[in-house]
Amino acid sequence: MLKKISKIPFKGTEEQKAKLDAVIKECSGDKSLLMHVMQEAQDIYGYLPYEVQVMIAEGMDVPLEKVYGVSTFYAQFALSPKGEYNISVCLGTACYVKGSQEVLDKISEELGIESGECTADGKFSLEACRCIGACGLAPVMMVNDDVYGKLTAKEIPEILKKYGA
Repeated sequence: MLKKISKIPFKGTEEQKAKLDAVIKECSGDKSLLMHVMQEAQDIYGYLPYEVQVMIAEGMDVPLEKVYGVSTFYAQFALSPKGEYNISVCLGTACYVKGSQEVLDKISEELGIESGECTADGKFSLEACRCIGACGLAPVMMVNDDVYGKLTAKEIPEILKKYGA
């Protein structure tokens, strides 16, 4: 059984459902268009919650496990919504050896969420990534477009306060 990833309740609208239904109807005869439908669904909802994956599976007549498998295999798909402030912590080699796991753990502790989750108020989301491209500043994290380098875990509470945590 697939589990729900997000702590935020699904709040899809009838308008969003109608848009997705139209995409599914247009593509339902061709199972090779599954990824296209999933991309469109993510554009409509901003992510692919369990409920949307069920709609896609039923509408495209494919097993839910296949939709879930595609959504977890490809990095372009998100299973939980992005917060107002999306925090990305680099776990690439340079960052990892300089302590990025401790930075990620501290953010997780401060916000009460794990990587891949969003706070219940929708303010913060957290994700681990493989490379931000700022290896000389390792360890690095981004809050939306703001880059923070040469971090230590003890700096995290002060940084999060800037964003209202």
